[in-house]
Order: sequence, then structure tokens, then C-alpha cells
Amino acid sequence: MCALPRTTAHVRITHQSWQQGQIEGEVAASNYIWQFQWCFRQGELKVTPSLGRALIKEPLGRFLEQQDYRLEPGGDYSFTLRCKI
Repeated sequence: MCALPRTTAHVRITHQSWQQGQIEGEVAASNYIWQFQWCFRQGELKVTPSLGRALIKEPLGRFLEQQDYRLEPGGDYSFTLRCKI
């Protein structure tokens, strides 16, 4: 039986504003690093740069929605992707 491919994504929260309804940070997986801005009141997630964005945007969005009240600036978090990046 083959093990499913997986990659650990590391998330760092750099800014959070409940008044503005947004969380900003960085996510790194494999050799990629992206910056993100999540405007949770609008349900909008922006991820830059565009290289590899399709691989991380949806799983990052799910992670942020599940963990939103637990996330704090300066905090380091991780989640597992069911793919090899």
C-alpha cells in the first residue's frame, strides 16, 4: 500500500485586525513562500505571488476558516496538504 503524498504548510500570522476584519501573514510549503491577506468579513483571500498560488489558496482558506479565532499575530501554525508540492 502506497502512502499518500503530503506536504506540511507553515503559517505565520503577521497582522490581525478584528475592527477591519482581516488577518495577514505568510505561508510556506516546500520551496514556496506566499503572503496572504484574508478579509474574513468579505470572505476574500488574496495570495501573492501567483507562482504556485493554485496549490495553496483553497487549503489555506479552509485552514483559516477553521482556526480563525485561535490565530494570533506572531503565532506559528501548520497544516498538512494531501499532495506533494
